Amino acid sequence: MIELEGLTKLYGESAAVEDLDLEVAEGELLVLLGGSGCGKTTTLKMVNRLIEPSRGRVLVGGRDTRELEPHVLRRRIGYAFQQVGLFPHLSVAENIAVTPSLLGWDGRRIAARVDALLELVQLEPAEFRERRPDQLSGGQQQRVGLARALAAEPEVLLLDEPFGALDPLTRDHLQQSFQAIRRELALTVMFVTHDMVEALLLGDRIAVMDKGRLVQAGTPEELLRRPAAPQVAQLMATPRRQAALVDELLGRQP
Repeated sequence: MIELEGLTKLYGESAAVEDLDLEVAEGELLVLLGGSGCGKTTTLKMVNRLIEPSRGRVLVGGRDTRELEPHVLRRRIGYAFQQVGLFPHLSVAENIAVTPSLLGWDGRRIAARVDALLELVQLEPAEFRERRPDQLSGGQQQRVGLARALAAEPEVLLLDEPFGALDPLTRDHLQQSFQAIRRELALTVMFVTHDMVEALLLGDRIAVMDKGRLVQAGTPEELLRRPAAPQVAQLMATPRRQAALVDELLGRQP
């Protein structure tokens, strides 16, 4: 569904992303994992042309994204990120309806879609439809942001640290809800995170990036069992160490 071929982004002589080759199969969730500045977000933004590549190309559904006007492409691809970016002067329903309205959907279809999406992200439509973003908790705002990304029925979803600013309980609940939603809708997803545990729990495959280059791509099991580079081994050591500490604590219980 998504193909990156020799994708490169240069800033002067410095490469933010260099010669990146990746494929995301239809219905797959691919995690882009790595530390700050490794090129994850730049890669994601090149997929929907928020950033234009210096070299290489992106294909979505077999079509070169350069053949589409950027605004047309972005309406076909759902996009959500950590800061959410809800319009503060619009209601929840109006925020979700932004892209369908731009696409010319009629009012009845938009209203039905808004209510269906609110139910999907487990927000009661009658209670939340007319609220403003400042009347929502952080977790509720993230749910609305996800609903907005899904509003125009996209097949492809790009997520940039969507749960990173949430408390652990809310984050865990939203991760589980999101997994159910994306499987129900058969979405193809690229998901950016620097959290190793989140990558292991959510990803069908994980692509580890370092200094703009792909280091290793594989299933969570492959990366845990057979890290192909020191950077991957170091990343995988963190969840292993945390799991071992939890096991040790449980072993001390009477």
